[in-house]
Amino acid sequence: MINNMLNECKTVPANRDIINKKWILIDAAGQCLGRLISVVANILMGKNKVYYTPFLDCGDNVIIINAGKILLSGKKNSEKIFLHHTGYPGGQRFEYSKTLLTTDPCRMLMHALKGMLPKNKLGRKMLTNVRIFTGENHNMDSVKPENFKIKY
Repeated sequence: MINNMLNECKTVPANRDIINKKWILIDAAGQCLGRLISVVANILMGKNKVYYTPFLDCGDNVIIINAGKILLSGKKNSEKIFLHHTGYPGGQRFEYSKTLLTTDPCRMLMHALKGMLPKNKLGRKMLTNVRIFTGENHNMDSVKPENFKIKY
């Protein structure tokens, strides 16, 4: 009798039959960078789902629009530096967030999102489930994304 009760209480990890991926549309206009990206990272990992499994890609796909209208708090707009290295000697390059926000805001969001996802093959796979657009328009109407309102 106790064995039967233990078998009923076991948690079963998610599989491909249970996982139901959908498309979510998030408007980034007027949102703070870190708060927005932490919500998006949780959606991509699937932590908002009942059947969250850490070793599976069970999160939803995300479309972010208005990336150019994102806000940075404090002095980050003028003092934050994004570094990358070309791989050659003396190849360290840097760019201030103010210029990066005007030239390519999608790259700033991807950089922040990459830092909040797992640092392994699964994290790189999750990063392919996000599409970022600078303006209002996006070419993903065929997937019928659901609007998502960020509350904090």
